[in-house]
Amino acid sequence: MEKDALFEVAFEKFDAANSLDPRQWLVDGKSYPQECFFAEQHTKWILKLDPDASDALLLASRCQHICRWEIPRKSYPMDRAGYLAWRSDLKKFHAEKAGTILKDIGFDEDTVCRVQQLNLKKNLQNDSECQMLEDALCLTFMEYQFDDLIAGTEEEKMIKIVQRTWGKMSERGHQEALKLNLSETALTVVQKALAS
Repeated sequence: MEKDALFEVAFEKFDAANSLDPRQWLVDGKSYPQECFFAEQHTKWILKLDPDASDALLLASRCQHICRWEIPRKSYPMDRAGYLAWRSDLKKFHAEKAGTILKDIGFDEDTVCRVQQLNLKKNLQNDSECQMLEDALCLTFMEYQFDDLIAGTEEEKMIKIVQRTWGKMSERGHQEALKLNLSETALTVVQKALAS
């Protein structure tokens, strides 16, 4: 199979897996399987940040949270240690699932390994593609999930969340985040987080 055809099949397989998400996300009156919608947003952000992004980075953007609902947050202790364990296990789960799909459709081992490296986000500080993927994830969160989280979280905790999110982003990510059409409430939280 030619490279472009392989790439298209990979996106179709990732999207098919994510379309099984029982959770729905409502945007402009239309409902989408949640992870399917967010995977598309991750890819859109990558293309905005780098129109010439590598194949591996584009593939990783589309499968970064593949089938995430299969490992619910509530299956771990509801404290910081539980959260960190959940996130660590999710990264491995996503990398394994993505790797299986990519191998099954015929991607070479180097591409599969690179996508999995990006899924695992092990070298965030020194890998520009890994950093760009993190920016795309953070920007998608801020664009679509921020207000819901603010509504259910006390302000002091929310400020810390924003500070941690901001700390994971590059300068380019910061610039794009400040261009987002944030609600007044979200903008206030960001301003307070950056001021302290």
